[in-house]
Amino acid sequence: MSHIAAEPLEAGRDALRRYAWREGYELLESADAVAPLSPEDLEGFAAAAWWTGRLEACISARERAFAGYMAAGAGGRAAIVAMALAKDYYAKRSSSIGTAWMRRAERLLADEPECVERGYLERLLSVIAFEGRGDFESALAHGRRALEIGSQFGDRELQALALHDQGRALVAKGEVAEGMAMIDEATVAAVSGELSPYHTGVIYCNTITACKELADYRRAGDWTEAAKRWCERQAIAGFPGMCRVYRASIMRVRGAWSEAEIEARRACDELVEFNLSYAAEAFYELGEIRLRRGDLVAAEQAFKQAHELGRDPQPGLALLRLAEGKTDGACACIDQALDEESRELHRARLLPAQVEIALAAGDLAKAHAAAAELDAISQTYGSDALEAAASLARGRIALGEGNARPAVRDARQALRSWQEIGAPFEAAQARMLLAFAYLADGNADSGALEVQAAASAFDRLGAIPDARRAREQLESLGVRRTTADDGDASETRTFMFTDIVRSTSLAEAIGDHAWADVVRWHDEALRSLFAEHGGEEIDHAGDGFFVAFIEAAAAVECAVDVQRTLSEHRSAHGFAPQVRVGVHTAEAARRGASYRGKGVHEAARISAMAEGGEILASAGTIADSSCRFPVSRARLVELKGVSEPAELVTIDWGT
Repeated sequence: MSHIAAEPLEAGRDALRRYAWREGYELLESADAVAPLSPEDLEGFAAAAWWTGRLEACISARERAFAGYMAAGAGGRAAIVAMALAKDYYAKRSSSIGTAWMRRAERLLADEPECVERGYLERLLSVIAFEGRGDFESALAHGRRALEIGSQFGDRELQALALHDQGRALVAKGEVAEGMAMIDEATVAAVSGELSPYHTGVIYCNTITACKELADYRRAGDWTEAAKRWCERQAIAGFPGMCRVYRASIMRVRGAWSEAEIEARRACDELVEFNLSYAAEAFYELGEIRLRRGDLVAAEQAFKQAHELGRDPQPGLALLRLAEGKTDGACACIDQALDEESRELHRARLLPAQVEIALAAGDLAKAHAAAAELDAISQTYGSDALEAAASLARGRIALGEGNARPAVRDARQALRSWQEIGAPFEAAQARMLLAFAYLADGNADSGALEVQAAASAFDRLGAIPDARRAREQLESLGVRRTTADDGDASETRTFMFTDIVRSTSLAEAIGDHAWADVVRWHDEALRSLFAEHGGEEIDHAGDGFFVAFIEAAAAVECAVDVQRTLSEHRSAHGFAPQVRVGVHTAEAARRGASYRGKGVHEAARISAMAEGGEILASAGTIADSSCRFPVSRARLVELKGVSEPAELVTIDWGT
């Protein structure tokens, strides 16, 4: 029997040495089914389960390893496993069980002489003090003790972790320069390959977290790229999802909203059964992106999912209520969030929203207080982004009080800062404030220029509500925006129209409630695919979408994925609506966040001629896309309202 188990056991051990986590998990699972694994091999099995997103299997293996070490009298190693179990249960939000495992580790080491295991205990106590209680002094003290023990025993991983933990505590205390220097030093050790994959991932994630909380987007961007390269080299499900959350946040700030949504969605999928805190943050990021795009229904759904997983959905939900015109609700949301938050950097995330909402409610006193607090926090931490947010808040209040000149000064300062940071949405918001300040000061020409620049930025980002407001402001000023219809070059795009076939009869057949669930799933599934393929959602009317793609190949690939996704869902769950898809490449005039012209009209007509489950495309689109899917023979078709016939083909998406 032992001979039978030896082959997968040795192969599994070898796979773990190569960090081939999935392979190692499967091999060790096979070996364990034949003969129980040793505590050492159970630790390896648990690690493989963790890296492949199997948290319950990881916990089970570690609990068995703990029992094995205890039976063998290996109290030090049992304590290490107990600490790992504590972290696993904290990740599950089972804090009572996590604390119980921590107590077991403490008791096991209480009478032990100085050892590395005590250093790791000090390190974990530092993390609990920092993340669990917000006790920065205690976190710093435990971190220093962990570093002393790590240095005494020459444990590089413990030294790097302890240095990093001290840095986080110092930053939280406002000693930013010293703290970030420690964080950077520890992260360099991770980047250079000195540490194990697990501790490398821990340091990466915590570094990006520290940068995000400090609103240090430049440093976060640098480390995010390094983290991305590291994650892509790992065949794992844990840390990539956790890193993706923060990559999505940085992408959102930099204006890459489609890419940010893809990362956030992938993080949700990877983490929802693995680490609830990070999954909640991923859903919150989705909400922020959707809110900026003007999809308030989808934004609220994402914020609610974040809330269900334990993440306060503020300030996003408060700003959503403001966008809905529910000022009282917005005030209640943001005020409650601030009443429950005492950490300065976390309050700094909420205060800009409180200024905006208080001004909308006409509460200048509250706006002043929030802006003053934000300004004080920005001075303590010295972050460019916090200073930019404080400048914008001051400018908004000055304009609200009718003080145009100070508003111009603060808006210009905020604009410069956001431009240097590389945050196009925030820069465009600052431009709009600057425009209104110029107009209030009697400088109509400068005001119009700033509105035009802001409108263009909002259009590029896909910030539909803000683009609409900017266009309305231009119209009120009597300024026409130049478009393709005014003689400028039109844009060539590949347009896709989708539509559910026979939706009215289906809704009648299954009932309104069930139909609403079907449509909700349909919309989410298709939006995910549009984002994945770089499509820009232009309109969503009724049961269909109007989407624009820069590349024809991306549009064709997306259309095929739409039909395949619906087909797979139909096979697995018994039902998915039949959808027709039309794809057409043409020139069109860009008007704000939309397109218009003959090419758009042709694309809509092509879609209307398709059958359920069919992708109908113009022959020219297929030629431009170098289509890798079989297509039918081209046929000439008369399109309603179009003078010349179109040459159309059907894409065989099932091949």
